[in-house]
Amino acid sequence: MTTLRQDAWTQDEDLLLAEVVLRHIRDGSTQLAAFEEVGQKLSRTAAACGFRWNSAVRKQYKSAIEIAKKQRKGEKAVEPPKPVLEAVEKKFKSKVEKVDQSEQPNESKSLVSFDSIIEFLSSVESIVKNAENLSEENEALKNEISELQKERNELLIKVEKLTENYHLIEEDYKALIEIMERARKMIVLQEEEGSRFKFQMDKNGNLERVKK
Repeated sequence: MTTLRQDAWTQDEDLLLAEVVLRHIRDGSTQLAAFEEVGQKLSRTAAACGFRWNSAVRKQYKSAIEIAKKQRKGEKAVEPPKPVLEAVEKKFKSKVEKVDQSEQPNESKSLVSFDSIIEFLSSVESIVKNAENLSEENEALKNEISELQKERNELLIKVEKLTENYHLIEEDYKALIEIMERARKMIVLQEEEGSRFKFQMDKNGNLERVKK
């Protein structure tokens, strides 16, 4: 029969606990199933794993839990800008190398320190939030552009109507000038012909000479 451990938890065990719980959340499984899996691997009870998760480990992985829940629900995660993500990964790898170099030869080496994991997840959370803000700003700008295009189309319609009215007024003005010119000519002809004839306009606006 396997002996159940009751000693203190190590950073590697906390990391394993977090990885398994997050995987079960993404897969749509339960935390109880995760605790049982970790318990079997670490020779601890599921209750002990659950207590350790709720009392110490969970608060360190709030952002990772939210991301895992979104992946479980099938929500489309916002993809961080690639240059920023590469910079974070480079910084993270640099810290991992420093951790490995600082360890003594006789100590058991872990690939990633617990503090580095927390810092990395915090950086990822910040990147995701910034990407979400950029997405919201982009959507707001799209709406603003749509409103401006609508306003532009309305202004173009008004300009077209004003242009049409201007042409009508211009035509009426030209017709008025032409009538006034004909009237002037009629007066001149009346004076030249004397009193025997008079001139009048017909319905088409043309001059017509008639006897008095």
